[in-house]
Amino acid sequence: MAEENNIPKVYDPAAVEKKWYAYWTEKGFFHQPVDKSRKPFSVVIPPPNITGKLHMGHALDNTLQDILVRWHRMMGDNTCWLPGYDHAGLATQIKVEEELKKKEGLTRYDLGREEFVKRVWKWKEAYGDEIVRQLKSLGISCDWDRQRFTMDEGLSRAVREAFVSLYEKGLIYKGTRMINWCVNCRTALSDVEVEHQDDAGALWHINYPIVGEKDQYLTIATSRPETIPGDTAVAVNPKDERYGKLVGKKIALPTTNREIPIIADEYVDLEFGTGAVKITPAHDPNDYEVGQRHNLEQIVVIGLDGKMTREAGKYEGEDRYECRKHIVQDLKDMGLLVKIEDAPHSVGHCQRCHHVVEPMVSTQWFVKMKPLAEAAIKCVTEGHTEFVPSRFTKTYLQWMENIHDWCISRQIWWGHRIPVWYCDDCGEVAASRTDLTACPKCGSTHIHQEEDCLDTWFSSGLWPFSTFGWPDKTEELEHWYPTSVLVTGYDIIFFWVARMITMGEEFMGKEPFKHVFIHGLVRDEQGRKMSKSLGNGIDPVEVVNQYGADTLRFMLITGNTPGNDMRFYWNRIESTRNFANKIWNASRFALMNLDGYDKDAEKAPLTLADKWILSRLQHTIQDVSTYLEKFELGEAGRLIYDFIWGEVCDWYIELAKPRLYDRENAPARATAQTVLCRVLGDAMKLLHPYMPFITEEIWQHLPHEGQSIMIAPWPVADDSLMDDSVEKQMTAVMDVIKAIRNMRAEVNAAPGHKAPATVLVDADLKDVFAGNGDYIRQLGTVDELTLGAMEDAAPENAMAAVVNGAKVYLPLKGLIDVEKELARLQKELDGAEKEAKRAAGKLSNQNFLAKAPAEVVEKEKNKQTEILARIDGLKERIATLRSL
Repeated sequence: MAEENNIPKVYDPAAVEKKWYAYWTEKGFFHQPVDKSRKPFSVVIPPPNITGKLHMGHALDNTLQDILVRWHRMMGDNTCWLPGYDHAGLATQIKVEEELKKKEGLTRYDLGREEFVKRVWKWKEAYGDEIVRQLKSLGISCDWDRQRFTMDEGLSRAVREAFVSLYEKGLIYKGTRMINWCVNCRTALSDVEVEHQDDAGALWHINYPIVGEKDQYLTIATSRPETIPGDTAVAVNPKDERYGKLVGKKIALPTTNREIPIIADEYVDLEFGTGAVKITPAHDPNDYEVGQRHNLEQIVVIGLDGKMTREAGKYEGEDRYECRKHIVQDLKDMGLLVKIEDAPHSVGHCQRCHHVVEPMVSTQWFVKMKPLAEAAIKCVTEGHTEFVPSRFTKTYLQWMENIHDWCISRQIWWGHRIPVWYCDDCGEVAASRTDLTACPKCGSTHIHQEEDCLDTWFSSGLWPFSTFGWPDKTEELEHWYPTSVLVTGYDIIFFWVARMITMGEEFMGKEPFKHVFIHGLVRDEQGRKMSKSLGNGIDPVEVVNQYGADTLRFMLITGNTPGNDMRFYWNRIESTRNFANKIWNASRFALMNLDGYDKDAEKAPLTLADKWILSRLQHTIQDVSTYLEKFELGEAGRLIYDFIWGEVCDWYIELAKPRLYDRENAPARATAQTVLCRVLGDAMKLLHPYMPFITEEIWQHLPHEGQSIMIAPWPVADDSLMDDSVEKQMTAVMDVIKAIRNMRAEVNAAPGHKAPATVLVDADLKDVFAGNGDYIRQLGTVDELTLGAMEDAAPENAMAAVVNGAKVYLPLKGLIDVEKELARLQKELDGAEKEAKRAAGKLSNQNFLAKAPAEVVEKEKNKQTEILARIDGLKERIATLRSL
């Protein structure tokens, strides 16, 4: 049944969106129980951080997911879109610490670990759901009944199971290795949490005295003079003939009392700097590897707080950059500073706080990734998981094939505390799925738990199966795992996608998802990444409040291709709002003309227009479904847009109007109503995944069956209604109408002024035009239509246009007031000739030609050419009119 046919004159997105989202959730349409008789379709949401606020990246990512989920729900699949959010260990801790300092002047250390964690939980309860509320404003149709949190009881249990299982297999270990350290956040970071960017820097060329060689030096170039106290060697390339004789000798390390060896290693680039490099194994990852090969000492001279340690000698306690200045000055005073060159170079920054990361040797917990990577690589190379677009397969495989061990320990308090206990009496180290109160080896109660927490991405890596109940064997896990598709940005392929595939293969023995649908970033109009520092971010909620969720959703999805970045243009938002208004107005017109509609009433035969629009509908259904299958959501959206605006609104509704208005011919009116209902109803279904609110509102007013469009069956193309010959015939008629309209516009014919037209057609189209001339009269504003054969003589003094299968003529005399048009054209010609005279004068001015930039002169020449061409055209049209 349909609601009252009359809908408001103006579309009010806010009222419609609030009404229908409440209706959907009240009716439980987002939730489906396990139904093994139906094909499963499942998606797990990339969990937003509890610190998060909705940004355009979230809006794009979740709209893509919602389109797929709504489509599969309408397809009849047993659909589950599982939502949730991430505890975001470091990010959340920083947020709460900032609030604590601002409001109470306290640090987390003032509270202690237990009390601080309680504060974070309170903060989470107060603010953690904000991004979920914002997602709902976009129309996101997640199953909110199944919402999960990475630190809820079930997921915490899964994390422990995964850690202990890997530990028992020897795949998790504690070791001393080179890691990334953020001196601001005071924690270790994994490689993917370090963002490299080019910073303005310098190369300091320094003379290192050669021991036993008076006034002999080896010149090295460094970008980090503050690490000199930690040098344990100077390296040269074994192929470098300049330094071969020096290998094995020693250097007197400046600013210290130590001597260090000159070694040969192929790591050294012969072309960089002087060809000799200082080796600081404790503060550079490459130097660390060199140190391992040559058994060099590791001297830590920069501490966890970013200040110089005791091993730095007289620089102890100085900030690393303050120390840099002092060392450089000391080298200058010693006469050892050769020169300083500007040298921008790539520097690692903390992804979270953006401070420069300090490479440092530290004892941390690691996952051995090489053994785990084998299955994760096979998963993709054997096609169990496919990347869309496929080019990202190469990106994934390159990283996985060169993967390093993953540092999973973080020196923070908010997160999953590492489930390892140390015995103070016997030294036993035990990992446990449950909290220990006594040493499992000696029974001592003098035990303590590891202080560090796990990297947030460790729990996120389990997300596709932990959310469905793993490690328990639940019916949800059995039915919906592997999930169908993961939708995510290319910027977290390494952070998250690779780890989920790795964990899925390890713990479930199969891929976590069948497809990884990769999208790009949303950038501003200038192509810049949106950021707080640039102040160019756009709040999706504000856009929704101003334009409606449907407008934002459709704009984000159309006009871009999978995997590529897109730019946010306000004019595209305006255009999409116009599309929504077009749909609304067309639907309002249709509904106003459905009074008395009876699907069982006597009907007249289908007209050419009816057959055409029904055929176009079937092709659109078929093509849209095909594009959705291939994840070409933008292209599918474009087809829907073109069909609704360009074919339903601009053509069919106009063609159907005479029958809809004709209450004397009930069968013809009933046919037009029936076709219009079907076309508009199916068009709304096609559009629903993209623009859920406006389509629900319109569908509810149309004759329909069922409670909601979102659970209505997806349209299926009817082959019997596809007719290429009908489409060809109707296209020929439409082309003639467009030609007439264009010619009328060219001579500024009055919109309501009817004029005669002559159409000469191919023989195979003669009957088509004879039977459908009313379309041309109606939409071409034609009063007398003359049809003839292509070989017939053209009428005199008529405008002409040639289209596929026809020649179209409009006699000028009947089309316009010749005297009035002559006067208008003469006035336009006079103005153009004055412009031409001014242009000629400017281009004959030698002073202008000599002083103006070449591009300005060229612009003036082009302008003159355009004016002269316009003058020729005006003279030709005036001559034609005078001959009438």
